[in-house]
Amino acid sequence: MAHNAAVSIDARSAGRALERGRASYANHAWRDAFESLSRADETSGLEPEDLVLLATSAYMLGREDAYVRALERAHYAYLDAGEVPRAAALTWWIGLSFLLQGEAGPATGWFARGERLLEGEERDCVERGYLVLASMLESFAESDFEAAGAKAAEAVAIGERFGDRDLVALGVMDLGHALVELGRAKEGFRLVDESMVAVTSGGLSPIVAGILYCNTILICRSVYELRRAREWTTALTLWCERQPDMVAHTGVCLVHRAEVLQLQGAWQAALEEAERVAAQGVLNQRSFGRALYVQGDLHRLRGELGAAERAYRDAAREGVQPQPGLALLRLAQGSVDAAVAAIRRAVGECTQPLKRAALLPAYVEIALTADEVEDAERAARELATISQLHDSEALGAMSACASGAVALARRDAAAALPLLRGALQAWQELGAPYEAAKARVLVALACAALGDEDGAGLELEAARSAFEELGARPDLSRTNSLLTSPPAPDLHGLSPRELQVLRLVASGETNKAIAAALVLSERTVDRHVSNIYAKLRVSSRAAATAYAYEHRLL
Repeated sequence: MAHNAAVSIDARSAGRALERGRASYANHAWRDAFESLSRADETSGLEPEDLVLLATSAYMLGREDAYVRALERAHYAYLDAGEVPRAAALTWWIGLSFLLQGEAGPATGWFARGERLLEGEERDCVERGYLVLASMLESFAESDFEAAGAKAAEAVAIGERFGDRDLVALGVMDLGHALVELGRAKEGFRLVDESMVAVTSGGLSPIVAGILYCNTILICRSVYELRRAREWTTALTLWCERQPDMVAHTGVCLVHRAEVLQLQGAWQAALEEAERVAAQGVLNQRSFGRALYVQGDLHRLRGELGAAERAYRDAAREGVQPQPGLALLRLAQGSVDAAVAAIRRAVGECTQPLKRAALLPAYVEIALTADEVEDAERAARELATISQLHDSEALGAMSACASGAVALARRDAAAALPLLRGALQAWQELGAPYEAAKARVLVALACAALGDEDGAGLELEAARSAFEELGARPDLSRTNSLLTSPPAPDLHGLSPRELQVLRLVASGETNKAIAAALVLSERTVDRHVSNIYAKLRVSSRAAATAYAYEHRLL
């Protein structure tokens, strides 16, 4: 009798824990849901439907191992009960978890198991749609966006046929993503925004809602849709705040918030958000590396070069490419040749146009500082081509700034000025004060080259004020030097680097010795010498030396 009473008490206790777990799940109280469902599971074991609730709670708490274990148990329980389609559906979620952790083998294995299970099902079922999404991910990985879009559309059709809101929303978002990648941004973002309406209306499961928030913002940022990224980041922040127990998407949210705050010029707040990211859970682990990169950029922009160096190195250890920030740091440290080598390597390794676009503005800046004008011009042309394919205000502003800077280096201020003014206006409209201030400095240089000293002074004063407010100490110092420097001497068309080379030529150095002294390749020195001859209209080292003495260039 005592034993039966104990069993009865345990059963009642398990029942109460189960009911509490279900209620907490419905209220998105993830910690209590996980703990209550775990107690019920330990006492009497959970049915597969409740195991899925336990798994979801574990996921939202950033406990991937517990999430996968619970899903695997539910999968086998459904198989034992003869509910094959439900078991097959869980293979998608298990495989996706492994894929996010970088374990392609187990992911492929689970996807293949799901497909095999459904091969024996004669009737149509919604679960097939999720495994179509698995195939779609392969197409995205192979950059076959046409195929990815077709598979996403197929998943949408299946979801609509069976009234599965999660599947429809995922498919619509992925179809929009594919169209954006194909250069059909207007169509694509209509679909992406549509999928987000399903999220904000509250009709989706929590994991799907989190995936859609994060993927949508990543899509926006990948094609420089900064306004949309800012809007959806605000929505994601509110969603996270309503679930204080949640861990899974908090790191992603914090990184996106830090990037938005950085763009808006709130650098201290951005740094604090980036420093809050913890490496708990697979999604946050990825965000952690990105947060370190953001910290590196912020420290670099504020002139805290040692802290920037550490942050970039830590980001690299987390598997995040530290470029172009690290190359720009080398430039700030005065290591021009190291900066050139780093950015060339990074651009050379990158093949996707939109990812190259993130590197090309830095390439232009570094190449111009190194007096590699032809390289800068090629990079600016490529950026312009990418910008023309993607309708993005930010990308257009980046391209205009790069092209304007190259035109200035080519001493064509008349061509540079409208490009730079257009970039300045775009950055102002996007609410990006740092980028706007950098564009102002270039506008000032163009005005000065055209003889408008008053216009140049006004632009530099405005830029100085912006840099001072931001705390951009290196840029502030450079702007102050431009405001206080006397007019530049007549260099007879020579660039500063060419003047360096000319002075070494005049001192009797060979091209090989000049290359060693300036840490350049001998081929680069040969080109500089040829440019000097052409600009000074001389044909020999002796004539170039005589010209330099005659015009006091030494």
